[in-house]
Amino acid sequence: ESSIVEADNAKDVNEFDIEFKNVSFRYNKNSENVLENISFKAKEGETIGIIGSTGCGKSSLVSLIPRLYDVTEGEILIGGVNIKDIKLNTLRDKIGVVLQESILFSGTIEDNLKFGNKNATTEMMEESAINAQAFEFISTKEDGYQSKVEQRGKNLSGGQKQRLSIARTLIKKPKILIMDDSSSALDMATEAKLQNAIKTNMTDSTVFIIAQRISGVMDADKIIVMDEGQIVDIGTHEELLQSSEIYRSIAVSQLGEEVLENV
Repeated sequence: ESSIVEADNAKDVNEFDIEFKNVSFRYNKNSENVLENISFKAKEGETIGIIGSTGCGKSSLVSLIPRLYDVTEGEILIGGVNIKDIKLNTLRDKIGVVLQESILFSGTIEDNLKFGNKNATTEMMEESAINAQAFEFISTKEDGYQSKVEQRGKNLSGGQKQRLSIARTLIKKPKILIMDDSSSALDMATEAKLQNAIKTNMTDSTVFIIAQRISGVMDADKIIVMDEGQIVDIGTHEELLQSSEIYRSIAVSQLGEEVLENV
């Protein structure tokens, strides 16, 4: 039986501003907190980047939004409503999650895309494929959208699997999009095109992008820098280059000293 239960008077929501208020979280009562006193706001339509070292709590943070786990302390509000008071179906129907490890199913490319929206038209599949930078490799296949996909996508490259997973989520047109290091197998040019397509075509969605690479978050409206389960800095790319030692050191190591020239 799931430990995530729906409130008796659970309601729908029509606004998708998100607020974390003093949120702490641990996986069980005998473990230590993996998140400590997390507070921030994300306005509807904003893109929020999250960056930090491996194991600092980035994935745990975004896992709380669709209630894959419940907070240990504090609360998360969507549209001003505590997520524990929102209907589970409503909450999860409005959220799209793309993970770093792409899970694809045996069948066709179309089958996998329609897993995101079983009523999707050909035009919708094409649009999501174009935005996910998957259209080019799909169109070069002899059978196009009817091309076979083996279990877990074993007959596709890592980048192709990630792009199909992203397309499958975009076809859902989620109000909240969570991308958990989901472009790690893409080269920087393709990643930049993907970020631009999402920014251009999902202006009404609140987007969370977890990334190991600065290039994945530098254009976000707000970047959260995490360390050991806590938020240590929040700001834009330019602001953080000036104010955040952790962010600046990551930027210099990945992009070189020239990233500081205009700071």
